[in-house]
Amino acid sequence: METESRKVLKPGKKILPRIIIGAVVVIGLIYLVNYVWNAIHHEETDNAQVEMRIVPILARVTGYVDKIYVDDYADVTKGQVLMVIDSTELGLQLQEMQADLTQSLSDIDNARASLTNAEASLASAKGSLEVIRLRQAKSANDLTRDNALFEGNAITKKQMDDSQSNFDVNTQQLASSQLDVRVAETRLEVLRSLVNKALAQSDIKKARIEQQKLKLSYCRVYAIADGKLGKRNIDEGQFIQAGTPLFTVVNSQNRWVVANFKENQVKNIYVGQLVEIKIDGYPKLKVEGKVVSLSEATGAKFSLLPPDNATGNFVKVTQRIPVRVEIIDAGRYKDVMRAGMSVVVSVHI
Repeated sequence: METESRKVLKPGKKILPRIIIGAVVVIGLIYLVNYVWNAIHHEETDNAQVEMRIVPILARVTGYVDKIYVDDYADVTKGQVLMVIDSTELGLQLQEMQADLTQSLSDIDNARASLTNAEASLASAKGSLEVIRLRQAKSANDLTRDNALFEGNAITKKQMDDSQSNFDVNTQQLASSQLDVRVAETRLEVLRSLVNKALAQSDIKKARIEQQKLKLSYCRVYAIADGKLGKRNIDEGQFIQAGTPLFTVVNSQNRWVVANFKENQVKNIYVGQLVEIKIDGYPKLKVEGKVVSLSEATGAKFSLLPPDNATGNFVKVTQRIPVRVEIIDAGRYKDVMRAGMSVVVSVHI
């Protein structure tokens, strides 16, 4: 009986491997068909990464770091105070500038008072000139009349000489008074110029004060975007120069993908196509996207030393063209997609 049962089981044992092999072949065919179908209807590249705006925060004034309120990789919001630079020296400079401005305003008042006196002196000189002009005109008439009387022997020689002397004196006084008026007018112009100069110096000092106040405001360093800090580069008590990098903020408001497709792939890619994105760090997560733009130059053209094929050392290399992909509903992936992460981009063509 045992021998017969063994004989019955042998055909089953032969069929089972065939079934397994058949299943493997079917699965392989399905995979192959799917691969070929995907290759025909998709353009894919693994030369892609997540991009986000990385905003550097630089020092705008020179000084010592007084206080730091954040640490590495901290979440920050736009307008949040990150650190404070010691402003004591800048505050003392501001006080000095304000005192200098007060003195400048006093100089303006003095210049205006001198101008007012000069205007009064000019008015007085013009009045005196008018009086002397009348006297000179009267002495000229007297001289003409006395000359006629002298020729008719109606007056003496002394009277004639007195009339001539009076005319000469008044004529000289008229010339002197006219010179005084011109001097007064010149002095008036000089004083007006001094007033304008004092006003200009005052404006300069006011502008410097506003600039100093602006520098004081720079002593408080704020986050300029919502996001997360990178590694901080300074510590409390450290002396920093204007332009020193302090923090880097990764802007969390927008993220996208840059995929570098080969030049023979972009013929099938255009704006508006749907994209499937697979994140290397989260292989089971599939993200949808959309092509929003293609670069007008290959990535090599943006390098520090772009290749020049005219040098004679020509080796043909397939170039890659950056394609910007917008992530659909990007807010859902803010906790998993970080700048620089590698992804695989597949474009439906």
